[in-house]
Amino acid sequence: MKKVHFLSIMLLLIATVQAQKVNKMYVKKPALGVHFTLTDFKTADLIRNSSLSSVVLNKLNSKPKQMTPGMAISYMQGLSNHVDVQARLAGSFLDLPVQGKPINNNDFFFAESDVSLLLKMVNDKNWVSPYISAGIGASLYKGSKFGAFIPVGAGIQVNFYNEAYLLLNAQYRLYTAAANNYHFFYSIGFAGNIAKPMEVAVVKPIAPIEMPKDTDGDGIFDKDDKCISVAGVAKYQGCPVPDTDGDGINDELDKCINEAGVAKYQGCPIPDTDGDGVNDDEDKCVSQAGVARYNGCPVPDTDGDGVNDEEDKCKDVVGTAANQGCPVIAEAIIKKMEFAAKNVLFETGSAKLKVSSNKSLNEVVKILNDNKDLMLDIEGHTDNSGKADKNLTLSQSRANAVLAYLKAKGITEDRLTATGFGQEQPVADNKTAAGKQKNRRVELKLRSF
Repeated sequence: MKKVHFLSIMLLLIATVQAQKVNKMYVKKPALGVHFTLTDFKTADLIRNSSLSSVVLNKLNSKPKQMTPGMAISYMQGLSNHVDVQARLAGSFLDLPVQGKPINNNDFFFAESDVSLLLKMVNDKNWVSPYISAGIGASLYKGSKFGAFIPVGAGIQVNFYNEAYLLLNAQYRLYTAAANNYHFFYSIGFAGNIAKPMEVAVVKPIAPIEMPKDTDGDGIFDKDDKCISVAGVAKYQGCPVPDTDGDGINDELDKCINEAGVAKYQGCPIPDTDGDGVNDDEDKCVSQAGVARYNGCPVPDTDGDGVNDEEDKCKDVVGTAANQGCPVIAEAIIKKMEFAAKNVLFETGSAKLKVSSNKSLNEVVKILNDNKDLMLDIEGHTDNSGKADKNLTLSQSRANAVLAYLKAKGITEDRLTATGFGQEQPVADNKTAAGKQKNRRVELKLRSF
């Protein structure tokens, strides 16, 4: 109850303040209204005995057909652009519930009258104006039972050319005595103006005083302005401060008046400290010449071997320029690998490794384990006996067989590649048996990561 009293006092204070800021054009004129009403005791009683959330969640609130209909008349008048006062008299026939007493199913006339302040969110210039309201009221039941209540609520006003209004309102009426129950009060109705339209006073125009012209509005009269249609300054006789280089920075602020620049550098161009063609604002290596694609920094050299990453085929391993940035593989290791490759043999017409190949392949495993930075390309080749497509398949199968052997011995697959070339890369003449034998081979080629 204290909160409701406080709300009423605050509304009155706001109304007082608003009344001091009145634009009479949007202050509501006196108006009379007629309203259809609905009174709901049940929902208010349930909320007081349980809670609002319980009633809403369980859908216990009354439906319109369970509420008591009635009629009301009202008088409205504006106090300011945002505050109206409304006096309303409402009546209906009902069996007024009384706390602690049973319903006797006899309807009697129930009258309520209230005076409320309507605090509008926007003024009557707008078609739709939401508002909140609070006030005081009194009731009479059966011609002898009196009650006092405080109505608080909210509503919407629809404005029809400031002459008529559609009013929708919902109130919660808090009674000060236990004799009458709290209840919800809903209304919808129309109100129309009963006052004469405000007469707009006609003000006679005052003859204009002739003033000297200032076409460009720069404070310098046209008679003294050398640039009549362009705003300027007195120092340049009404013309703008010049900008010789056209960079948008006038000469008085420009430290490079003959060279276009930017405001950040007081009218001078953005500098390029290292002279690499990338200006300092975009250069991530201001004092070291670089290239645009690396934001002004030099091409990186990840492994620091003096061969930049764009030319380094082994950018994560230190190498030599002569070997395109890759480490030089010792000649002795290369020879060992070539010797081992010559002794990798297969069953005739098959991809099955001969047992005699194991010794050589184990030597290959040792070389790779001793040199973790090396990779191995396994290449399979055949002579020209038979069809080319079958030879290509056989060569790939033989290369795969070598890869599988090395992988089984613990060499990770990411260090190995296997490619079959069939009969396309002979190293000897296929017209002789000796030449065919040389062409049936597996080549093992080492390379750096």
